[in-house]
Amino acid sequence: MSTQILERPETQDTDTGPEMFHYVRKEKIAESAVMGTHVIALCGETFPVTKSPKPGSPVCPQCKEIYEAMKA
Repeated sequence: MSTQILERPETQDTDTGPEMFHYVRKEKIAESAVMGTHVIALCGETFPVTKSPKPGSPVCPQCKEIYEAMKA
């Protein structure tokens, strides 16, 4: 029996820029976080909800523009 140390390289997504948060339908956030289902952001990006934004977090410019247009 051997006790070798296996190194696991750190992997990151291909996007190395700052993480952007997107606008999604409010009722879909909890479902996605619990069930792992994907949500569709206003900009069209599809992803599972894994994090919640903190105040001052960067917001997707496309989502923000669409959201502002919907409010008007």
